[in-house]
Amino acid sequence: MRDHISGKGLQRAELARLTGCNLETIRYYEKIGMMPDPRRTGTGYRIYDDAHVSRLRFILRARELGFSLDEVRGLLALVEGGTQTCAEVKERTERHLADVRAKIADLKRIEKVLAKTAAQCSGDDVPECPVLDALAS
Repeated sequence: MRDHISGKGLQRAELARLTGCNLETIRYYEKIGMMPDPRRTGTGYRIYDDAHVSRLRFILRARELGFSLDEVRGLLALVEGGTQTCAEVKERTERHLADVRAKIADLKRIEKVLAKTAAQCSGDDVPECPVLDALAS
């Protein structure tokens, strides 16, 4: 695998810039073991290679799709162990999709209640407020 910068690899700031990931997020993923330890220079600087870039992009994309950290860990374990099957990945994805659909249904319910409550509010400078009344009941 070829490193990004003349075979020398990337420092953490370069990895962050290349992937669009926050430095602190990279540190966090390292701390919780989602990112493998990078090799170090003689002076102790962390040096990341293409494998780190690929893994971080995988994590970021999975997080963008709403997978929890534990779900991402599970997917990574499948990939790293070479035990993944399309059926297993599909089952995990469908389980996550069901959770997403449940959240969407909850948000639609919340939207309906908020819209109804806001429509009852005159918006005038008066002490009575249907929104506050609805929250208090």
